[in-house]
Amino acid sequence: MIKNIFNSEVSKEIIDRINQLQPNQKAVWGKMNVAQMLAHLNIQYKAIYATENFKKPNPFMAFIMKVMVKPIVTGSKPFKKNGKTAPYFVVTSEKNFKEEKQKLIQNIETTQKNGVAVLLPRKTKSFGKLTEEQWNNMLYKHIDHHLCQFNV
Repeated sequence: MIKNIFNSEVSKEIIDRINQLQPNQKAVWGKMNVAQMLAHLNIQYKAIYATENFKKPNPFMAFIMKVMVKPIVTGSKPFKKNGKTAPYFVVTSEKNFKEEKQKLIQNIETTQKNGVAVLLPRKTKSFGKLTEEQWNNMLYKHIDHHLCQFNV
């Protein structure tokens, strides 16, 4: 069972893991360095809260996203290592570790404080409306996956 990211203890546990990261920490798999990984995770929150910067997929891609990708992203199975990332979420430029880390912690704290009730009425551009379980799975699973990538 996936832990509930909206629970303050679980959010604190995730933040404690983030605080274990070091600027030069090496990934166990994947291409991103640790600062890029943090920036990559922040893009998810940007897509949730600043949707004007996130393009809605064309009708064909929207169908593919809802039918094929949504169950993977919002389901209970862990992500596979070296999985394909949507182009919008790819980070290749250098990022500031400290800034991205602070931003991610703030995003987690804000989301936990506001609770899932703030997210339930929202429609994601890629998946449409999500249930409480889907929001939780998507957020927790993604962060956990990348923290495991950096062995924390």
